[in-house]
Amino acid sequence: MENLEKWISEIDSFVWGPATLILLVGTGLYLTVYLNFLPWRNLKYSFQLAFSKKAREKAGKGDISAFSSLMAASAATIGTGNIVGVTTAMYSGGPGALVWMLISACFGLTTKFAECMLSIKYREVNENGEIAGGPMYVMKNAFKNKTFGRILAFFFAVFTALATFGIGNMTQANSVASAVDVAFGVKPWITGVIITLLTFIIIIGGIKSISKASDVLVPVMAIIYIVCGLIVIIGNVANLPQGIMQILVMAFHPKAIGGGILGTITVSFASAVRYGIARGCFSNEAGLGSAAITAPSGSSEDPVKHGYIFMMDVFFDTIIICTITGLVLASSGVLGTTDANGVALEGIPLITAAFSSVLGAFGKYAVSIGIMLFAFSTIIGWEYHGEKAIEYLFRNNLGHSILIYRIIFSLIVYVGATTTLNLVWNISDIMNALMAIPNLISLLVLSKEIKKEVLRFQPIIESEK
Repeated sequence: MENLEKWISEIDSFVWGPATLILLVGTGLYLTVYLNFLPWRNLKYSFQLAFSKKAREKAGKGDISAFSSLMAASAATIGTGNIVGVTTAMYSGGPGALVWMLISACFGLTTKFAECMLSIKYREVNENGEIAGGPMYVMKNAFKNKTFGRILAFFFAVFTALATFGIGNMTQANSVASAVDVAFGVKPWITGVIITLLTFIIIIGGIKSISKASDVLVPVMAIIYIVCGLIVIIGNVANLPQGIMQILVMAFHPKAIGGGILGTITVSFASAVRYGIARGCFSNEAGLGSAAITAPSGSSEDPVKHGYIFMMDVFFDTIIICTITGLVLASSGVLGTTDANGVALEGIPLITAAFSSVLGAFGKYAVSIGIMLFAFSTIIGWEYHGEKAIEYLFRNNLGHSILIYRIIFSLIVYVGATTTLNLVWNISDIMNALMAIPNLISLLVLSKEIKKEVLRFQPIIESEK
């Protein structure tokens, strides 16, 4: 087993290595320039559109409103990566990793827009009268070479179905159980039973039930975390200028400010770039195609308009929430410190120490509650991703396949809450990377069509202004 874990870990490091990260960010960079920076230039329009009254109403074909589909996608996207992922990046890559996380998110805005827009355009209606969409349908329907498109679609669906049991289920359930145990002393098996039942109750109703839960859960959990984070930042405002300087300088020239200031942390420019981009992509999932599976469920008058709404997913996830986590760490001065035993603080203990610098004993609860809510929202959001992947793979036996999947998914939540998951985490991490490859190939192949749609819609935006 030890050799297997080591082997899987090496594969994980390889698939999330420079080649994949360059492909992820490079695709976003290419599309941003190729589209004449229009997604960036229309960011204000995107924000206004996402929070408009019209986005909350059903207009056009779809199972739920555009806003509800965005919340369902955000439920899956906003997860433990926004807390633990940022902490890991800034510990392993130094404070400057936050800058590279934000740089990758800027290009991720375009990637998320493009993949969601195409998924809306090429969505279908299944035998139950429900919307079926996602990158697999784009590959199947949009590629001129139908054989190549169907092969890519098959692999994307398989990798998505496998990833949903790991990164979208067991690892998240384990985070919830650990957080509840640390904060409230509740045994993992008890937490496992509760979240298993809650998961099943929510997902058995399909996307309408998931969206109702997400409409409440996502805004509430985001507001709670942002408010607590801002309190810590304001409480440490005297240290904020120095913290921001560390972030900016160490993003490009770590040696200029490193030395003994960061205690146990030793970083380089390469590590700042690597961990910043990797954790940024992992957090906002731009390029993985996951949000593009949920996007088609939303009612939409135009695929481009819906793409602009979904661009906000990256904005909320990385540019707002991850930045809050990063500034909490930078202003608190805990990066590079050790515990009573001289062991360097990292992960959950590190972010807990940062919140506790202002909130005191409540800091532990703030972090634990944040992890619980973020992780549980990821579980219900990713279930829908897996459900649509299973639907694509088993279209001839749709009703039974989906019911069986929902039951198995719910039961595996309990396994995740009560099991050590290093091996599962690495395997699901690999599946995430393998999801991205066919999706990014699809975006590059269809880049001319993406630009054509963007230019077609731009006069509509100008007229609305």
